[in-house]
Amino acid sequence: MPAATASGDEEVRFNLKALEPVLLDFRDGQLLSASLNGTALTLKRENGHLELPREKLRAGENRIRIRFEVPIAAAGKPLTRFDDHDDSSEYIYSLFVPMDASMAFPCFDQPDLKGRFTLELTAPETWTVISNTSVESVATVGPEQRRTRFAETLPISTYLFALAAGPFRKLLTSSGTPVLYVRKSKFERAQAEASEVQQIAARGLQYLSNFFAQPFPFTKYDMVLIPGLAYGGMEHAGATFLREESVLFRTAPAHSDLLNRDILVLHELTHQWFGDLVTMRWFDDLWLKEGFAQYMAYQTLATVRPQENVWKRFYESIQPDAYVIDSTKGTTPIYQEIPNLEDAKSAYGAIVYSKAPAVLKQLAFVLGAEKFRQSLQLYLKEHAFGNAEWNDLVHAFQRVSGEPLDNWGEMWIRHRGMPQMDVSWSCEGDHLSELSLSQHDVLGSADVWPLAMQLGLNYTNHDPVLMRVDLKGKSLRVPDLQGKECPSFIFANEEDYAYGRFLLDPQSREGVIRQLVEIKDTFRRTLLWGSLWDSVRTSTLVRSLLSHSATTLHRYVSPVTRSQYVPRFETLAADRMLHSANADLRIVWFRGLEGITETPQGLSRLNEMLSGQLAVPGVELRALDRWNLVTALLAHGDSEAVSIFTAEKQRDPSGDGQKYAYVAEAARPEAAIKLQYFQDFL
Repeated sequence: MPAATASGDEEVRFNLKALEPVLLDFRDGQLLSASLNGTALTLKRENGHLELPREKLRAGENRIRIRFEVPIAAAGKPLTRFDDHDDSSEYIYSLFVPMDASMAFPCFDQPDLKGRFTLELTAPETWTVISNTSVESVATVGPEQRRTRFAETLPISTYLFALAAGPFRKLLTSSGTPVLYVRKSKFERAQAEASEVQQIAARGLQYLSNFFAQPFPFTKYDMVLIPGLAYGGMEHAGATFLREESVLFRTAPAHSDLLNRDILVLHELTHQWFGDLVTMRWFDDLWLKEGFAQYMAYQTLATVRPQENVWKRFYESIQPDAYVIDSTKGTTPIYQEIPNLEDAKSAYGAIVYSKAPAVLKQLAFVLGAEKFRQSLQLYLKEHAFGNAEWNDLVHAFQRVSGEPLDNWGEMWIRHRGMPQMDVSWSCEGDHLSELSLSQHDVLGSADVWPLAMQLGLNYTNHDPVLMRVDLKGKSLRVPDLQGKECPSFIFANEEDYAYGRFLLDPQSREGVIRQLVEIKDTFRRTLLWGSLWDSVRTSTLVRSLLSHSATTLHRYVSPVTRSQYVPRFETLAADRMLHSANADLRIVWFRGLEGITETPQGLSRLNEMLSGQLAVPGVELRALDRWNLVTALLAHGDSEAVSIFTAEKQRDPSGDGQKYAYVAEAARPEAAIKLQYFQDFL
C-alpha cells in the first residue's frame, strides 16, 4: 500500500536569552509525545502552535524531544507522494516553501530563524534518499529497510530543508559536475536528454563563484527531477528540485524551450547564494532572492553562451508580464508588506519575477558593472549564513559606489507603477538643434522616477550615436548637442537598460517604419517593434503573433469575420509548418496550427498528423504534442474525435498519458461532460 503517513522522532535545541513562553510551529499531523529538558509534558496545539510553558524552560540551551505523525498525500501536503504508473514505483518528496515545514514536523518556521539540521531517514533498501548534505552513514534496521543518516547542515531556514526518497537513478557525472537524479522509469530518456543540464549547471557554478568572489556555499550540489513539482524548481540548499517536465520535455522542444530550461537551472543555482546563503529576513523582501536569481540567471547565460543574444530574450520573456501588470490599477510595489506567514504565497508573481530583475538590470547600468558586482560581493560576505533586508543591500551599493540611492530605492522598490518616457526633438538644417525628455506615471499619479537610459540617435547611413542620459526630475533638456547630425529617428532605451514605457515620437515612428527592415541587429529591431506595439496598444505586449491572432479570431471577432480569416490562417500555418527554414520555426507554426484550427479541412489535417500521413519535417512529435492534437479535435466536435481519443488512450497507457487523456476529454463540447468535470472539481 502507498505510504499515507510518516512518523518522526525529533530533537529541537535552542537557546533562550530571557525566560518567556516559546511557540513552536506545528500545523498538521498528530503529536504523540513530548519532553522538555528531560521532563515529559503535555502540549496543546492552538492556531498551529505548540506553547512551551515558561516554567519548564531555562535560560541558555533548551532541548525538546517530540514524537509525531504527519500525512503524506498525492497533492496538498508538504510531504507529497508520486505514484509512477509506468512501473508502479513510489516516490516521496518534500516541498516546504514558503511556510509549510511546520506541516511536516514541529519547528520554528520563519526564514529569520535559521538552524542546523541532521536527518535520519528509514526507507526501503532499494530506494535512494537525498537531502541537503551528503550521506554520513547507512545501516540495515529491519527486513528490506535501511536507515540513512545525513551530515549536519550549515545554518539554513526551514523552507530550505528537503528530502526526496524513492527508486531514483543517478546520472553519471564528471568531476565538478553536479549530480542529477531521475526516477528510474525516465532514466534512459534522461541519459539522452539531461546531460546538458549538468553541463550548464557546472559552468554556472564556476561563473557565479567567481562573480560573487564566494565559493559555492554548501558541501555538495545535487539536482533532482521531480514529476509534477508545483513550481519550475525549488532551491533547497545543496539539493535543488526541478520539475521533471521542464527538463524532459513532453512536447518537441524548440530552441527557446532549451534556453528556458537553462534559465531555470541557473535561476535555482543562483539561489544557493541569493536566498540560501543570505536569506531575506521576512517575505516582504521576497524579491531579494527571486529578482536577483532571475537577473543573475540571464547574466550568467549571457556570459557562458554569448552567441544566444540573451538580453534580447530577457526583454521578450521577462518584461512584458511586468509591463502589463504595472499599467493596471491593481499593480503592487516590488516590496510588499506581508503581515503573516499565511500571506507569503501572495507575494509571488510577475512583479517579483519580472519587474524586479528588470529594475536590477537598470541599477547595474546606473552604478556600472564593476561597482554593482563589488556591492553584491560585500553584501554576501557581510550576511553569509544569516538574514538581510533591502536596506542592507542598498547600504552595500552606496558604500561601494559612493552614490546616494535612497530615492532610487524608494521609487523603484517601494512605489508601484512605472514611468512613460516621451521624447521631443527638432533639427535646423542637417543638425539636431533641440532634444528634450519628459516622464509621467502611466497610472496618472504625480510620481517621478530617477531614470538612467541609453538614448540612440539613429541614422540611415551609419551606426547610431549612443548617449547616456540621467533623468532625475520630470523633464530634461539634453545639453551638448553641438555637431550632432539630424537623425532619422530617436529611441530613448537602446539596449533596454531602463524600465518603463518608451514610446516613439511621431517623427521617429515614421523613421522606424521606413528603416526597420534594414536594421540587422535583432535585439534593436525587437526593442523597436515593442515600442511600435506600445504605440498601437499600450495595455499589453504581444508575446506571440500566432497566439494573439488565435485569441482575436476565437474571442473578439464575429462568426462571419472568423469564417473568412481562419481558413487563411490555417493554410498559412500549415505551409510554414512544412516549409520554414529551421526546426524551431516549424515547431512554432505547428503549435500555432493546433491552436487556430477549426475548419473541417483543418481538422482533417490534424487527424493526418496523428495517423502519420502528415509529418513536420525534422520534428518528432512527443506524447503531449499528440494529446494536444486530440484535444483540438475533441473541442471542435470532429466526427472522428471520440474514436481517435479512444485509440490514443490505448496507444499511450503511461501515467502521463492517463493525465493527458483526462484533460483532453474535458474539451468535449457536451453539457454532460462539463457537469462531470465540475463535479470532479468539487
